[in-house]
Amino acid sequence: MSTPRVAVIVVAAGSGTRLGRPEPKAFVPLGAGTVLSHAVAGVFAMREPVTAIVVVPADLVHETRGALDEAFAEASDRLHVVAGGETRQRSVAAGLAVVPADATVVLVHDAARPLAPPLLFDEVAAAVRARGHGVIPGLPVVDTIKRVDGGRVIETVERAELSAVQTPQGFPRAALERAYRLAAAEYTDDAALAAAAGIEVELVPGDVRAFKITVPADLHRAEQLVAEAEAGAGAHPSGGARGSEPEQTVFPTEPVPEPEPAASAALRRLPRIGTGVDVHAFAEDESTPLWLAGLEWPGERGLAGHSDGDAAAHAICDALLAAAGLGDVGQVFGTADPALGGAHGEVFLRETVRRVREAGFEVGNVTVQIVGNRPKLAPRRAEAEALLSLLVGAPVSVAATTSDGLGFTGRGEGVTAIATALVVPA
Repeated sequence: MSTPRVAVIVVAAGSGTRLGRPEPKAFVPLGAGTVLSHAVAGVFAMREPVTAIVVVPADLVHETRGALDEAFAEASDRLHVVAGGETRQRSVAAGLAVVPADATVVLVHDAARPLAPPLLFDEVAAAVRARGHGVIPGLPVVDTIKRVDGGRVIETVERAELSAVQTPQGFPRAALERAYRLAAAEYTDDAALAAAAGIEVELVPGDVRAFKITVPADLHRAEQLVAEAEAGAGAHPSGGARGSEPEQTVFPTEPVPEPEPAASAALRRLPRIGTGVDVHAFAEDESTPLWLAGLEWPGERGLAGHSDGDAAAHAICDALLAAAGLGDVGQVFGTADPALGGAHGEVFLRETVRRVREAGFEVGNVTVQIVGNRPKLAPRRAEAEALLSLLVGAPVSVAATTSDGLGFTGRGEGVTAIATALVVPA
């Protein structure tokens, strides 16, 4: 196994007094494990091998090490448990001090967000690599925010300028170490500390499942979600950012269609190629966010559609389904399925890949060409390719072109995406 290039510091040294429990928050039971064990499980479920550094109260280091070694025996050589400090910042510094020398990207995650999905860790790490600076996940603020003074309303704050920030927060390792060396005050999160050191920090879409357990109601919510998962509920958590769509998306329960039988065993062993095309017009409502190639494009007009209108993701799904002989997006998901209203492309891609694998194939590679005048893909091409490759589990190449002013794409009325996928018998 190659040496992990990503280290994740899991901060679990706080007391969590607002939860009203006798044990520290991270050690509160949650389903078959604890808040901490669920958080660590999310880290080790990342698509690449990572080093996990768990920071706990000093008197619980030995106990935690034993419990985590037992729960994650296969990853014990990539797991460290260290004593935290009096503040969160000092605890992170203690974890940072033992990050392996080969790690180039460091994520910092609060154990109090135990249900943050592995994909969120993957996305943050990929964005740090692509952009070369700090990356934090966040959700749009949906409530109206008032600035108050002693109970008197002073003004209404423009919520379009606000984001509810989550963890994991990611940084190039050298930049984060420099920020901690320069820190002259206590900050509430690593992004603020990094910004104070002059490090650029950008936002990526967060995930509703990465909520923080602070009060008993939060713990109850987590317990319900874990109980459903452990009972094997047939719901697929929605991905993406999340925050505006339902927390779970339920797919149809009818059996996955089987591919047509091959003419011979020899033919059955051959690779198969599929092509997919998807077209979406720009939405009339200019406030509709744009989702394309799995990414949100702030400031760009969104695409109309029953889901998020991600033409690139939908074209990839069509190509994969065609290659495996499983129909198309309309057949498999239903264009009017209310459970898929507003769902992000990630939801369709994950389910499509699951069906392709269940049909006996693995994805070889995918290419997708986006045709349209906007958005400009080049600045985020690497980020889009990294995210889509993570979702598909195979290399995805993304390209873009215009149509020289011809047709509806040339007039700026919408976007077309054309994808080609190669699948091979498993």
